Amino acid sequence: MYRVLLVDDDPHIQFTNETFLKKHGYQVFCAENGAAALAVARTAALDAVVLDVDMPDMDGISVCRRLREISGVPVIFLSAYACTDDRIRGLMAGGDDYLAKPYSLVELELRLRLRIQRRRNIETKEVLRFAQLEIDLGLREVRYAGVSARFTTLEFDLLAFLAQNPGQVFSYEQLYDRVWNSPMNQGIHNLQVAMARVRQKLDQLCPGFHYIETVRRKGYRFLPQPGEPS
Repeated sequence: MYRVLLVDDDPHIQFTNETFLKKHGYQVFCAENGAAALAVARTAALDAVVLDVDMPDMDGISVCRRLREISGVPVIFLSAYACTDDRIRGLMAGGDDYLAKPYSLVELELRLRLRIQRRRNIETKEVLRFAQLEIDLGLREVRYAGVSARFTTLEFDLLAFLAQNPGQVFSYEQLYDRVWNSPMNQGIHNLQVAMARVRQKLDQLCPGFHYIETVRRKGYRFLPQPGEPS
């Protein structure tokens, strides 16, 4: 049984989502504001969080940032705003997916299930090692020379997938299919933002080396022997 936290200040939306997910076998926790959501996240072993962006007192973006300080659980944003800038804000805050209102309950449940399953599928004791860089698939940690960096669920999944296939170029469409588990129907912006954050964190963690290369008009690949900046 998957354990999901729903965070929304609209009682009608909250009830509708809760009822639907319970019918599909989920254990559902509910919170009507950011403070209550963070309290649940600190005590419950959650598999995912569905988070409304537009809430009073503390909006969903702020909640996600604070949640990332204590948990790497997948976060799906719900919002009435669907422009690219809004999706980018959500991903930059540490979100893993973004659904615009009105949305299909079937799609919400599918995205939840795929996000949770993807995270569980790579939970293993294997550690990928590339010189001093270590990607721990079990602990979901990225370390360099013994120093670790925090990656969101989506960022870690992107890095882990590329590192498990070193040297192979993956297109935007392939990464959406393999990591997002969905077709690329919202453009490449979400993927580009997430990949930019992965590369930024790697650059900070591993100064002087580039582990991910952009192959123009094709996609990205992981370099097992990283290139030095020019």
